Amino acid sequence: MTDHFFLGGPAHPPAHDPEPGHLFGAVRDAVLRAPLPPQRTMPWISHPAARLTVLAVALALTVGWAGGTIAIHIAVLHLHPFWGAVLGLLQCGPLLFAVFRPLVAWRISALGMFLGVLTVTSQTDGEFWPWPVTSFLAQIVLVFLVATAYQRRISGGAGVVVVFGLFGSAIVIGGMPSWFGLILTGIVLFALVLGDAVGGRYAAEASLAEQAELRRQELAAHAVLEERARIARELHDVVAHHMSVIVMQAQAAPYKIPDLPEPAKETFSVVHDAARQALAETRRVVGLLRAEDEAAERLPQPGLDRLDELTAAARRSGLDVAVSIVGMPRPVTAGVDLSAYRIVQESLSNAARYAPGSRAGVEVRYGNDLLRVTVTDDGPHGEPAEPGGGHGLVGMRERVTMLGGTLAAGPRPDVPGWTVLAELPYGED
Repeated sequence: MTDHFFLGGPAHPPAHDPEPGHLFGAVRDAVLRAPLPPQRTMPWISHPAARLTVLAVALALTVGWAGGTIAIHIAVLHLHPFWGAVLGLLQCGPLLFAVFRPLVAWRISALGMFLGVLTVTSQTDGEFWPWPVTSFLAQIVLVFLVATAYQRRISGGAGVVVVFGLFGSAIVIGGMPSWFGLILTGIVLFALVLGDAVGGRYAAEASLAEQAELRRQELAAHAVLEERARIARELHDVVAHHMSVIVMQAQAAPYKIPDLPEPAKETFSVVHDAARQALAETRRVVGLLRAEDEAAERLPQPGLDRLDELTAAARRSGLDVAVSIVGMPRPVTAGVDLSAYRIVQESLSNAARYAPGSRAGVEVRYGNDLLRVTVTDDGPHGEPAEPGGGHGLVGMRERVTMLGGTLAAGPRPDVPGWTVLAELPYGED
């Protein structure tokens, strides 16, 4: 069943009650028409270990208070043992399941309390009040749990029933002094206010945690979409470059090759027209992803040939960066070149933010089948920034996945710091 959280009241009034603030409606909901499952989920219900502890405490209270109530009914109030046992179980027995179904438990106990007024009044010469102290304590605990687990409308209706239904009947039928009824009313009001404060706090904490998780998921999804759009724009620039070369070469071929046969000219013409059409369609589709103010995106896309500029900027931000190139540099595809640059850029940016003043190392290793890019740092030497959710890693994984590579990022195993390792297949040149 889905848990619903209320901070002092429901988000929407119940559909069956057109007058949510009406006193009779509140009493009706508390006694008859309210949903039985708790509307606020408390910590003692959520965790198995806490649940067992609460059950043990509830069992102890039920046995102790029910036994005490039965004993007082029989020995002090001189009720018949049968009626003393029935009233004791009705008034205190519901404590056993009150944490999980507080409203049901309160209803049963309130019924037992009202029957106690009628029974004690009819079978005795009159008492100061018609209930044992243990049964009244059980009723206060149940009122507190109702206020903890339900909205104010329900707990308020329960409070009205206790004050006017139970205390009022004890005053009118049983002869309980009015001033003592006012004292009992104050105790009930205190239990209601305390229970509502406790329930509202936990409901607020649960709601905030849920909203924070939803916000984190939204930010992660937004980061993925944003990085995919950026990758699409960058791929457009790469593809557009090569398609433009095809167009120019196909158009220039008939002029560069003398005595070119007519079928070859027609072939070059078909290649030229198809390339132009593909280039136009690519620009049209990817153009939808561009914002009007993306002037920087229209600059030539960077690559590993600009690694020195990138590390120089990182040094200006406070990092001590060392760069090493391992293996024989070789030409790589534009997508691999650009992605390797972006991975180093994002890794150094994260190091400057979360490990300020650290010594960072950038290694670009040209292997036989893949390009391995490794960025490490030795941990913060100053005050790091607050964690930002790891959305930069999301973007890096998107790039590596697009190229069929792998990415590993995490703390260094034996020394302080962080490592980012990306392996990018060369692909076809």
